[in-house]
Amino acid sequence: MVAILFARQDSIYKTLPGVEVYDKERNALTFKGGCPVVAHPPCRGWGRLRAFAKPEPGELDLAIWAVDQVRKWGGVLEHPESSLLWWRLDLPKGKQIDEFGGFTLSIDQSWFGHRARKRTWLYVCGIKPAEIPAYPIKLDLITHTVISVNRKGSPGFRPKITAAEREHTPIELAHWLVELAALTSKR
Repeated sequence: MVAILFARQDSIYKTLPGVEVYDKERNALTFKGGCPVVAHPPCRGWGRLRAFAKPEPGELDLAIWAVDQVRKWGGVLEHPESSLLWWRLDLPKGKQIDEFGGFTLSIDQSWFGHRARKRTWLYVCGIKPAEIPAYPIKLDLITHTVISVNRKGSPGFRPKITAAEREHTPIELAHWLVELAALTSKR
């Protein structure tokens, strides 16, 4: 069993076998442990666009709590590339491994079917980097963007994805994250 923490109400994880999904209604903070996790804590207050974000009171603390769960039970935490969470908690960068055996893996969600380039950092505890399951690296043309900086018709223009699409996990990535977390059990 793998626990999915901080999932959307309409999360693709709810269609996968072998997972317990904690969405807003189920409340991830009620997770009692006992199995590895895939944590998707709110990132708007930690990411590059944080200046435009309006996190709710206590929202930033959810990511810190999620890191503790990954360290205690094994699993993976997903956040945007360059998330300030890495600096705040001194999470490992590059080839570093922290005192919990945790390391950071950098991926692009477009490799897993996302329409926009969405560079992502994964904090993983419970396995060694050499034990990570195989994952795709695709060099396909990116058709969309998270934020549109060019006007339609100008060179390099790509349409912007929706707010919901920014938050959804591609199905291929969801399967892979569950597979990765299942390998990390710290019981």
